[in-house]
Amino acid sequence: MDGLNTFQMHWIDYMAFGFFFVILSFIGLWVGRREKADSSDYFLAGRRLPWYAVGGSFIASNISAEHFIGMVGAAFIYGVCVAKSEWGNIWAFSFLIWIFIPFLMASRVFTVPEFLERRYNFAIRQIFAAVTIVCNILAFLAAVLYGGGVALNTLMGWPLWVCIAAIGIIAGVWAIYGGLRSVVWTDLFTLFVMLAGGLLVSLFGLYVLSGSDSSILKGFSVMLERNQGMGGEQWDAALGAVANNLLGSDTYNRLSIVQPLNHPFAPWMTIFVGFITMGIWYNVLNQFMIQRVLAARSSWDARMGIVMSGYLKILLPTLVVMPGLIYFAMRPDIINNNEWGVAKDLSNQVYVDMVKTLIPLGIRGLILAALFGAIQSTVNSVLNSTSTVFTLDIFKRWIRPQANEKTLVRVGMISTTLILILSMMLAWFVQYFQGSLFIYIQLLYAFFAAPFSAIFVLGVLSRRVNGFGAVTAILGGFVISALLKIYYGQVPTAQAPALLEFFRPFIMQATLVWAMSVIICWYASKMRPAPSENQVNDQLTLNFKKLNIFQDLGDRWYRNVVFWWGIFVVIIISLMMTFSGLVFSTKKNPEGPYYSEGINGLNRSDNF
Repeated sequence: MDGLNTFQMHWIDYMAFGFFFVILSFIGLWVGRREKADSSDYFLAGRRLPWYAVGGSFIASNISAEHFIGMVGAAFIYGVCVAKSEWGNIWAFSFLIWIFIPFLMASRVFTVPEFLERRYNFAIRQIFAAVTIVCNILAFLAAVLYGGGVALNTLMGWPLWVCIAAIGIIAGVWAIYGGLRSVVWTDLFTLFVMLAGGLLVSLFGLYVLSGSDSSILKGFSVMLERNQGMGGEQWDAALGAVANNLLGSDTYNRLSIVQPLNHPFAPWMTIFVGFITMGIWYNVLNQFMIQRVLAARSSWDARMGIVMSGYLKILLPTLVVMPGLIYFAMRPDIINNNEWGVAKDLSNQVYVDMVKTLIPLGIRGLILAALFGAIQSTVNSVLNSTSTVFTLDIFKRWIRPQANEKTLVRVGMISTTLILILSMMLAWFVQYFQGSLFIYIQLLYAFFAAPFSAIFVLGVLSRRVNGFGAVTAILGGFVISALLKIYYGQVPTAQAPALLEFFRPFIMQATLVWAMSVIICWYASKMRPAPSENQVNDQLTLNFKKLNIFQDLGDRWYRNVVFWWGIFVVIIISLMMTFSGLVFSTKKNPEGPYYSEGINGLNRSDNF
């Protein structure tokens, strides 16, 4: 990619970034100054988080390098269908609000593995704890540290290993020092910086696309037209290259979340079934996300926090999908002039190149702060949650059951440090993965998610499934998932039977594994006695007679969970209908370039 050879910054930029770091440090030190006398205080912030802290930290922890680096790059390649991973959370969030939060809060557990032990058995707890630690290190920390390292390396020119180490050390200090309390309140501050910085990149991109009109609305119109192949031969050719390489077709609608079943990333069926695998795994079973819910001061605060997160999910595509669409409108040559594999590799550099070539001096410090904030919020959140699982589910449950509270806090700090060091070492090897960073993370999710999502849903909805069935389903699910990966890696598309070809996209493989895991769990459970009464009480399974999911919803209409959740659902469904292919379609322009001045004639875009 072309662009500035060095990332220049004005003294105002250094002041802005320095001011961000000072405030971040002050918040982390101030809220973490209290003595961490017991595990509840260190790992769950004393279970006193208000709804806005729950919701803000939930989203801040979610936004990271895979969004600003990986997801923007994926949107450059795949188009608006990438937004499905954000808007599709409507289903997982709804299940979390109405089904899962009442049980997680009532059970008073510290971790998801602890909940699974109460519902099933000790073996499930240990298996899930081990998988959580491995997945957190490989799919979260290593990938996020690598993505952030690439961004700093490209912007500042520092060696990659220095960038990875710098991000890891600076981000990890709050997780080590203050526990979840420092993590959550620094996350909340970071969220505002991320939203402001991310939005500025999109606005400046639209301004550049508008040309002499200098209008954001005109730029938005140009972005939509060029993503439909209406900008001229360059965009038409790039759209054709994407269609041919992705689908083996001559048409592709970049402005639709509804894609054919053979789409490698976003087949239309996943809009309805993706939440039962990836959605539940990421938002409910994922310790570093659900830990904020477990730390809420009440069920109402937990639910309203997730509702707040839902509204932020509505906004996120503006920050992490629109820049990819803007860059496609600016640089179709990236796809036209490179082999497909090279173009996909270059997609990881899209966001950084936009910052280097679009953002003027004086504002770059804020953008850099937003990018760094996104990375550090995820790193410190995952570090804290991973050490929580290790300390409470491995160390206390397996190694030293009689450990006192101070020992647990000390082990938490030590394990956080060791996990950080290991993650920084592994981050170096992520660079050898070919393709989008976002897809790398999604592939790892898809492998681990399905079996655990299956047994969790069954465990909450059914009182008949037992620990034997759950263990059998997990082992069977992993075997099926591995066999599918081997099969599709060996058998080309043209040689696979139609039924098996249907499940080639990794998200469809996860759906198949989920369905098979449900069947295995149900029938294996029938081979052993039903669970004891303590394993299926009203705190662990849904009681349809008592309807224990409709408690603590708010005493006024403006505080009512149903009211705000309903508005969120209406907005998401409206957006999905707008970008379903019914409004925007792919059209070819046989009359030649739509804008005679071309890309080099746009304001401030000569660097592109």
